[in-house]
Amino acid sequence: MAHLSKVLISKMLMSFILISSIHLAVANAADAPKPKLTLEQRADKARIDSQRLEQAQLEKARQAAKETAEREDKIKQQSQTHDWEAQQKLKAQKQFDERESREQKYLREAKEAAAKERKIPKP
Repeated sequence: MAHLSKVLISKMLMSFILISSIHLAVANAADAPKPKLTLEQRADKARIDSQRLEQAQLEKARQAAKETAEREDKIKQQSQTHDWEAQQKLKAQKQFDERESREQKYLREAKEAAAKERKIPKP
C-alpha cells in the first residue's frame, strides 16, 4: 500500500513538473523581445492603421446613410397612402354633400309647389 502511494505521488510530481516546464516555455516565448521598429516604420504603420480606420468609418457612414434613406422612403410611401385615403374621404364627403343639397332642393321645390294656390280653369 505504501509503495502504491509512493508511485502515485511520483507520477503526480512528474506531471506537475512537465506541466510547469511547458508553461515556462510558453511564457518565455511570449516574453521574447519584439523587434524594435524605427520611427519611420512606426509612422508608416500608424498611417496604414489610420487609413484602415478611416475606411471602416466611411463604410459605416455609407451604411447608415443608406438605412436612413430606406427608412425615409418607407415613411414617405406610408404617408402617401394616407394622403390617398384622405383624398378619397374628401371626395366621398363632397359627393354626399352634393346629393344632400339636391335632396334639399327637391324638397324645397316640392314645398313651394304645394304652397302655391292653383287656379283650376273652369270648363
